[in-house]
Amino acid sequence: MNDLVLAQMADSPSPFGPIAVMGLIFAFFYFLVMRPQQKKEKERDAFREALKKNDEVVTVGGLHGRVVDLKGPVVWLEIAPNVRVKVQRRAIESPVSAPPRAEAREKEKEGTK
Repeated sequence: MNDLVLAQMADSPSPFGPIAVMGLIFAFFYFLVMRPQQKKEKERDAFREALKKNDEVVTVGGLHGRVVDLKGPVVWLEIAPNVRVKVQRRAIESPVSAPPRAEAREKEKEGTK
């Protein structure tokens, strides 16, 4: 009888197996999803803090404009001549970059020179 109990105890799965699998899944998501997102948010925050007048930016809503004034958490953007809007600094998404096609044309011109 004792041999039967010992044999069943030896064949039972470890209670730490599912915990280890869950830990591996969490580590996978942390390094592939959460960590890059945190890094991108830190870069965005640094960009927002470094804003200065005449920077060309894009807002979260898709407005393109030029920074005309900065007052704490408020940024004044000029989106057309003599048209200014007030937005929160957190609403600034990124700097305006040249369209990919224009960048490709510039590289081609540089290559032919």
